[in-house]
Amino acid sequence: MRIGTRGSALALAQSRQVQARLDSGEHELLVIETSGDRNPNVSLRRFGGKGIFTKEIEEALLMGRIDLAVHSLKDLPTEAPPGLRIAAMLPRADPRDAVVARDRIPLDRLPRGAKIGTSSLRRQAQLLARRPDLSPSDLRGNVPTRLARLEEGRFDAIIVAAAGLSRLGLIDRATELLEDSVMLPAPGQGVIAIQIRDDDDATAAAVAALHDSMAEAEATAERALLQALGGGCLVPIGARARVHKGLIELSAFVGHPSGRPSLRRSLEGSSADPGAIGRELAEVFLHEGARAILDGVRSDEVFP
Repeated sequence: MRIGTRGSALALAQSRQVQARLDSGEHELLVIETSGDRNPNVSLRRFGGKGIFTKEIEEALLMGRIDLAVHSLKDLPTEAPPGLRIAAMLPRADPRDAVVARDRIPLDRLPRGAKIGTSSLRRQAQLLARRPDLSPSDLRGNVPTRLARLEEGRFDAIIVAAAGLSRLGLIDRATELLEDSVMLPAPGQGVIAIQIRDDDDATAAAVAALHDSMAEAEATAERALLQALGGGCLVPIGARARVHKGLIELSAFVGHPSGRPSLRRSLEGSSADPGAIGRELAEVFLHEGARAILDGVRSDEVFP
């Protein structure tokens, strides 16, 4: 089979993981450059937020150039293009964010005014909600590039996904892993998703054994909340679902990138319908003013 992937070290590591878990056979990796990859120095906010790392790969899938696509689920818009679907989600890696500090100083002990590299409004919002004295600064590029910028002295610390560090064999670089009470991850963070054409039963059967139902339940709750709030992968919304003994607990954050205002709430319910939990918690947020916060994000030239 032909497997579509981005060309970054992390994307290739994820795709090789899928490649290795498929039944024996010659499975080719086809690297596809996305608009987000072609413009590594442009702020992500200038792209409009949806499909910047997936659109070209999805087009190749629809055209039949590839048989399946491997994505970081957090990059996939909640609404799939007509003709495509997610056929499998691999077991979830650690969804937490990681701080990598030049002098291995944990977040709460960084000096006032410390420069923190991140291109994520979600991370910025939660960071400033906790430490308004810090100075977030835009940082793009793949994980090795971000680590190099840190080593060059451009930042005092950076924040990246723990899953990305782990998949590249770099988790020892993490100064600390941030618990949910400090920073909630992006919806779907840590999950590798396999996308196929709707009518491709053969590929669906080939990837079925790779699917993990717990990852699906957690991701479904988180992405249902994101969709109900009208958010994309760049909007400052964090979410983490946990399945345990037939129940699912969903915690979420909505906030302005300045750190104020912000909302953080949790909800628990049956894991039999995780999407319902996500939509119900979204209603709680909307009732408490999340719409005004998110509208403010869009209108305050956060997305210039």
